[in-house]
Amino acid sequence: MNGWDRKFIEMAALVSSWSKDPSTKVGCVIADSDHAQLSEGFNGFPRGIADDERLHRREMKYRLIVHAEANAIAAAARNGHGLKGATAYVTFCPCPQCAALLIQAGIVRVVTIAGATPAHWLAECEIAQAMLREAGVIYEEAQRPA
Repeated sequence: MNGWDRKFIEMAALVSSWSKDPSTKVGCVIADSDHAQLSEGFNGFPRGIADDERLHRREMKYRLIVHAEANAIAAAARNGHGLKGATAYVTFCPCPQCAALLIQAGIVRVVTIAGATPAHWLAECEIAQAMLREAGVIYEEAQRPA
């Protein structure tokens, strides 16, 4: 892992700590080819939706929560940053829906933390990785930040 990858995967880990989700915290940082940070996102409810007891009701939480990658893509759009040719640094392997969004946004590389994806998400991770490969997006795993 080069110094830039280390910086951005550490930043994604920091961003994940901003999530109010009591069980799972995911962060995503997107950087361009010149190593400028374009956006970041963490898993959480949409803007204007209260972080209340619904976070503790799994069925409701899953209906309301926005994934870190989707939040990072939305933040880039809100701030006028194109993502074509960029790299997404994510603390967990993306789900298939987020992989599709990353592909559609023009991301060319996805870096995740090796061994961080929970075991019950590994089947979804395999689907996402296959999607990324088929679309020509590089998928790499980085060492866990210190």
